Amino acid sequence: MKTTAVVFEQPQQLSVRELTLVPATDADVLVAMRWSGISTGTERMLWTGTMPPFPGLGYPLVPGYEGVGDIVEAGPASGRTVGELVYIAGSRGFTDARGLFGGQASLVVVPGTKTVVLDPSLGETGALFALAATAHNALGAVAPGVSPRDVPELLPELIVGHGALGRLIARLVVLYGGKRPTVWEINPVRMDGARGYDVIHPETDTRRDYRTICEVSGANGLIDTLVGRLAPGGEICLAGFYSEPVSFTFPPAFMRQARFRIAAQWKESDLQTIATLANSGALALDGLITHREAVSRAADAYTTAFGDPHCVKMILDWRTAA
Repeated sequence: MKTTAVVFEQPQQLSVRELTLVPATDADVLVAMRWSGISTGTERMLWTGTMPPFPGLGYPLVPGYEGVGDIVEAGPASGRTVGELVYIAGSRGFTDARGLFGGQASLVVVPGTKTVVLDPSLGETGALFALAATAHNALGAVAPGVSPRDVPELLPELIVGHGALGRLIARLVVLYGGKRPTVWEINPVRMDGARGYDVIHPETDTRRDYRTICEVSGANGLIDTLVGRLAPGGEICLAGFYSEPVSFTFPPAFMRQARFRIAAQWKESDLQTIATLANSGALALDGLITHREAVSRAADAYTTAFGDPHCVKMILDWRTAA
């Protein structure tokens, strides 16, 4: 079976072309994509060729793990039903290109167990599930084995960066009853859109007693600044991705007995929690998608997603793809 896919032929070389899907098994579903998000983390590194080496990495490849589509075929052991709207975090792949993570295609083969059923009212915002699960994971590590809802006093008081991830973390802190968070943002075009929290330029912030700081901007060289804003015994969570070695000056961190934590990739439990919150309407995902492009303009979409500060989240529309 054929599909139309976004293909990174080589770093910074993109095409939209036909590929052949891997054969489906009884446990798989065939999903017709409606919308997919462009990741400014993983996909940017695959695009630029800066992704750290890992098994299976190579070109040409099909990126993408933020898809929403309709199940058009369901294997008898898939546990799914034709017609369901689902979120997918990638696909089982293609015979003539690598699938890393294989979600940017008009048709994809996915194990039924790897799909998440969406309330139809969510529409394109379902593509934000992976990002929201990443945000939830950043909170969930505040106390191992404990839901962040149960420890609102440990949730971030300061969030650095008001992109899509920073906004989702702030929304979750508000939802879980944490202290009204402050978000730092240095780009004036990204300072709007706050809901139950405050967005300020760091130069206007006089606080030096934040108990928990969550850094999501991925900017290098910030650690010393953040240490200076900690309360004694405070914690800094690194939830961005850092292209250069992360370092800090020891004496100030020593004097504050600072703690450091790294939030890694979301887990299945994070995704299921987000699905429950979003499908019920408890977690609002609206207002985060700022740009949309047809798949035929994929090259322009990636340029905008990676380079335009006005773009909080870019969505590819597959509904007219061949």
